[in-house]
Amino acid sequence: MRAAATFTVSDWTPLDLPSAVGGLEAPETAAPVGVAAMVKTFTGDLAGRSVTWFVGGLNTGTGAGTYVAVESFAGTLGDRSGTFGFVHAASTHGSDRYDEYFTVVPDSGTGGLAGISGQGSLSIDEDGTHRVALDYTLPE
Repeated sequence: MRAAATFTVSDWTPLDLPSAVGGLEAPETAAPVGVAAMVKTFTGDLAGRSVTWFVGGLNTGTGAGTYVAVESFAGTLGDRSGTFGFVHAASTHGSDRYDEYFTVVPDSGTGGLAGISGQGSLSIDEDGTHRVALDYTLPE
């Protein structure tokens, strides 16, 4: 099955990297690493809320970088409700998006979403609308 939804970010909280990793100082690179917690609200076939742990490296001079995010979602998918996790990542040269990865965390579903598996994608429209597409399977 395929689900389509849009999402908005209602909270973006940067985390102090040395504190987040037990005081370890990361080597300085041209694309420094940052960590943040996010809250997202989804509407559409996938409707609900997620908390996201976001780690990214961005060269602010060129706009090039890479991110990886792990999300815990609670809400509905079609006519089923429950929770599940998913992870996604992508890279950019500043004006593109490539090497995208998006998958449901195995055995993460609960409630009506127990047993979910699948892959997806994220996109951003020219007007800034954030979209998610999810191709998934659920046990009957």
